[in-house]
Amino acid sequence: MKIDILTTFPWMIKPILESSILKIAAEKEIVSFDVIDIREYSKDKHKNTDDYPFGGGEGMIMAPQPLFDSIRGCVENNTEKIIFPTPDGVIFNQKKAKKLSDENHIIFICGHYKGIDQRVRDNFEIEEISIGDFVLTGGEIPALAMIDSIVRLVPGVINNIKSALNDSFSQPLLDCPWYTRPEIYEGKKVPKILLSGNHKKIDNWRKSQRENKTKILRPDLWKKYLKLKNK
Repeated sequence: MKIDILTTFPWMIKPILESSILKIAAEKEIVSFDVIDIREYSKDKHKNTDDYPFGGGEGMIMAPQPLFDSIRGCVENNTEKIIFPTPDGVIFNQKKAKKLSDENHIIFICGHYKGIDQRVRDNFEIEEISIGDFVLTGGEIPALAMIDSIVRLVPGVINNIKSALNDSFSQPLLDCPWYTRPEIYEGKKVPKILLSGNHKKIDNWRKSQRENKTKILRPDLWKKYLKLKNK
């Protein structure tokens, strides 16, 4: 998989790509990352990438020329998935992350300021995705959140893919509690069932924990789970 990130703040992106699972994915040569500075494509003598909005209004708008040219600079065969993180988009979730993990080439456009010129959104086949009903300064943080979620699901990135596929939201329920050594810490003990060696009972316990947790914390997911369960 190849992932291109178009941004006016490349120094925000690179340290994250050089850490943890994303770094491992690159070292294994399973995923390659390219951070593109949109300013390098600007034909403005000061390398500006934004301007005032037509019709007046507050804020600045990212200009079309640097975005058109930087996107075209990444497109190789018109099969690329282009993603624009924006509050206008559909909400990102684990199902979407899994689907995107099957893509060969993804291009992220990190907007900034008030927004981007609408002609960019109209000209290219862009999927607009939101990470939640709130507004951030730019698209870098949403892009990184999605990239981390997607890359860990690419086969070969995580040694035990079953672990990722059993995470919260990969299944209809939230994840169960997990424990590791020592068995007793500051007087708090690991549940006896986990020490029993009876894997069937352990599986049943974990399922009940997932159900109880989901029912209490996410009643919306619990309702969906019950519908699936009763089909």
